[in-house]
Amino acid sequence: MAGYFSVFLVLLTLGSGLIWLIDHLLYAPKRKERIALAQGASEQPLDEETIEQIAPVPAITESAKSIFPMIAAITVFRSFIFEPFQIPSGSMMPTLLDGDFILVQKYAYGIKDPVWRSQLVEVDDPQRGDIAVFKFPLDERIDFIKRIIGLPGDRIVYRDRQLYIKPYCNEGEQQRDGLACGEFNKINLDIVNRDEFKQGAMQMVRLTESLPGVTHDVLVTPQLPELTERYYQQPGTRRDEWVVPEGSYFAMGDNRNNSQDSRMWGFVPKENLVGKAVFIWMSFDFENGPDSILPSWVPTGVRFERLGNIQ
Repeated sequence: MAGYFSVFLVLLTLGSGLIWLIDHLLYAPKRKERIALAQGASEQPLDEETIEQIAPVPAITESAKSIFPMIAAITVFRSFIFEPFQIPSGSMMPTLLDGDFILVQKYAYGIKDPVWRSQLVEVDDPQRGDIAVFKFPLDERIDFIKRIIGLPGDRIVYRDRQLYIKPYCNEGEQQRDGLACGEFNKINLDIVNRDEFKQGAMQMVRLTESLPGVTHDVLVTPQLPELTERYYQQPGTRRDEWVVPEGSYFAMGDNRNNSQDSRMWGFVPKENLVGKAVFIWMSFDFENGPDSILPSWVPTGVRFERLGNIQ
């Protein structure tokens, strides 16, 4: 849906701009000539009503002139600078909650045209720990949001709810991005609490995961089995091990037992990246119970404490 809206904005901007330009170059000068001739034949200055009768401006031209600057500004801002997104699920809990509204920095990973999404300007590559929005590789009409875990060339293992990373290193390197080369680095986990979140009747454990340069919280549900049989099976690797191809990334949700991510469907091509999630600008509670007279989509409160930068 976001892709269709982008196309609609671009078409509306081009259409209104084209109408304004054609009028400015062809029809506005002719209207000025008619007004000048009428003014020359009149002994009194022409009032606005008379001018409108002599050289009326078509309604479509008036509309185009009034909306073009606003629509053009919105299109540029949304396509190249920041775009708002709503978090529709709990796959990124506890970092992002259902009902969070976020801003995504569109230029973080390069400037792309808003229709065909071809790269116009190279800016930067994703860093490990970034929360990225991207087009779902299996259906690019859908936007996904996950955390970047593996960079090109990395070897990733997720086993027994524990993450291991063997970074890609050039010959002679001892360390890359804070990770030792030539070995699997066990990513440290520290328990925060066991009673903050529940999945049905099951308690979820909140832990702090320490990626190099980025510390963030994750959730695991110990009672749930790891569905390794559903993992994406990369040729030449074990079921719970993946080697990130060149030009691609390995992404995971922070809610590790409730996230459809690279473990299930593979890798995120660089060209699918939309931007980097950087700010929560609004957060609504949707706690309408079964006895509530309000529809489920009506918010019951605002979580002001969640507003701010995303870690």
